[in-house]
Amino acid sequence: MSNSKWTKIEEILSGKKTGETVNLRGWIYRTRSSGNIVFTVVRDVTGTLQATVKKGNLSDKDFEDADKALIESSLEIQGVVKEDKRAPNGYELQVTGFNVVSFAEPFPITKDQSPEFLMDQRHLWIRSQKLTSILKIRSTVVGAIHKFFRQNGYYEFDAPVLQPNQCEGGSTLFEVKYYDNKTYLSQSWQLYAEAAIFALEKIYNMGPTFRAEKSKTSRHLSEFWMAEMEGAWMDLHDVTEIAKDEVRFILKEVLEHNRRELEVLGQDAKKLEHMSTAKYPTITYTEALDILKEKEKMNVEWGKDLRTLEENNLMSHFDTPVVVTNYPSEIMAFYKPKDPKDQKTALCFDMIAPEGYGEIVGGSQRSTDIEDMTKRLKDMGEKIDNYEWYFDLRKYGSVPHSGYGLGVERVVAWICGIDNIKDAIPFPRTLLRFRP
Repeated sequence: MSNSKWTKIEEILSGKKTGETVNLRGWIYRTRSSGNIVFTVVRDVTGTLQATVKKGNLSDKDFEDADKALIESSLEIQGVVKEDKRAPNGYELQVTGFNVVSFAEPFPITKDQSPEFLMDQRHLWIRSQKLTSILKIRSTVVGAIHKFFRQNGYYEFDAPVLQPNQCEGGSTLFEVKYYDNKTYLSQSWQLYAEAAIFALEKIYNMGPTFRAEKSKTSRHLSEFWMAEMEGAWMDLHDVTEIAKDEVRFILKEVLEHNRRELEVLGQDAKKLEHMSTAKYPTITYTEALDILKEKEKMNVEWGKDLRTLEENNLMSHFDTPVVVTNYPSEIMAFYKPKDPKDQKTALCFDMIAPEGYGEIVGGSQRSTDIEDMTKRLKDMGEKIDNYEWYFDLRKYGSVPHSGYGLGVERVVAWICGIDNIKDAIPFPRTLLRFRP
């Protein structure tokens, strides 16, 4: 069969191959023997199919191989496609040729394993239908992000992963030995992106991001992927509308390409369809506190950041993502400017997803006030010399500019409807896990 044309299982399940002899290759998903018949469910990247192996249709050796091959053994098989309503997915392959490429040992993963055990066996568990479906959707999400920005005139711009500066808070930096010096893993591409917009004007990036947050929640990873954008001549309103358009575009792409995967995950496609076309509200932080007070009887002190509890209660009143702007300036990063109309607040925003998935996008207009940024950095204990290059951007032709970052894993988790962000990335890195 090595020179044969290989058929994907999805072609068979479409009904286009009924009655034809086809060649498949894949892995055993399930298998059971009944005397002279072996019922083997085969999987490939496109789906699963029952293959019925009868003793009289094969050589004795090939039938013995089919009978003893365990789950995850790799196969090349040939057979005739038949429609059978009793079979899973409505079709089966009546096998006429069966070649085991590699016999698998007894598979260590069985039903009802603990989450920690599955994490230890991640290199094998990644083959599961659940994770395979999530990773396909993740691929669509990443492709959609590139497509969205390129179609809208953005240039892809890569920033260094090794950086001498902190961007989001020194306490969450990963320190790296760099020859005889030390540097840090990137918290964001932002500072370098701000340099690039004076040349390219509209840019975006997709890259790994590192935050040494001592958090064990289902929302946090120590290594994750962030899709960021930065644009010259843009204010806060401009970037919040771009973020809304991007999220709607991502949803449309997933709905177009991943209906089967959403079904496997038990996700409601109609709910996603609504959010792919709906208008997303924009409210201020102060308005969010008012909603919590009036509708949830929660008295959140003005100036406190919104925790998971507050975000979840707030979002119980919305069926789409919501943009929250103008958080208190005192709790914001040094580069987020104060709103001239309300000096207590910053020109910044978060986009919060419904159903308890929290912040999926965060961004701001960028400060052009060197004096204010210098003061804030000194208050944080930062060495101002490390930021002189950044301040140069304000000295030579500064313009209003803004940007945001979208957390890829948070968006994937939300779209897939999964409980834990760790399943939104192939090999999660957390406070307690850095292997396999």
